[in-house]
Amino acid sequence: MRVAVAGAAGRMGRTLIEAILGAPDLKLAAALEVQGSAHLGHDAGEFAGAPCGVRVGADLAALADADCLIDFTRPEGTLAHLDRCLASGTGMVIGTTGFTAEQKQRIADAAKRIGIVFAPNMAIGVNAAFKLADLAARILGDAYDVEIIEAHHRHKVDAPSGTALKLGEVVASALGRDLKTSAIYGREGITGERDAKTIAFHALRGGDIVGEHTVMFAGVGERVEITVRSGSRMTYALGALRACRFLKERTSGLYDMQDVLGLR
Repeated sequence: MRVAVAGAAGRMGRTLIEAILGAPDLKLAAALEVQGSAHLGHDAGEFAGAPCGVRVGADLAALADADCLIDFTRPEGTLAHLDRCLASGTGMVIGTTGFTAEQKQRIADAAKRIGIVFAPNMAIGVNAAFKLADLAARILGDAYDVEIIEAHHRHKVDAPSGTALKLGEVVASALGRDLKTSAIYGREGITGERDAKTIAFHALRGGDIVGEHTVMFAGVGERVEITVRSGSRMTYALGALRACRFLKERTSGLYDMQDVLGLR
């Protein structure tokens, strides 16, 4: 299976290239960067310490030679790649976060023509945490207050993280709540007593933290916490490769990692 990587010179892109080069059933088809990048023309394998003959380029026409594109970039870049993938019939694995509702709808519409796995987090352990959060919320119910805490490196541009928001969506759905009306983001000043129906988000940023997420269910006399900590971006990369393989036999449809892992 031939796989292309967007944002090849970034932290996640380099990890994805390393994972692809180490997978015997996958081949790096293209390594894409933006026009003007200092890495254009370099051998993409150098990022993983193993030159592979694929040069970093900016020409999206290279996607025509790929079965799947893995994209962990920015919303505007991902949507430009989406248009080209539609033209070439190339599947997509999208780990980009920060989309608006309208942009998410563009992805859903595109999935009528190409296969897309769209998930805020590709790590296997994180997706297990989504499942566990759903189960815990159904068991504990409204008697427990829900707080979601996430931490990431200083370079992350969106907050809360897509993973934290997904945890909130999972819990809200299990409790029969609308996250749009029940979510609050941080606290400051005289806030008054906590509304029992709220789901609160707190975002920490600093250093080189890869990613940490905790959903806390705080009741009277006890507290239940589900925590997942990512120590390496390779966890995301290996999940993304599983998503690529999942799309091999699927020419259309919108999926997430719960589908990939058979957790539905």
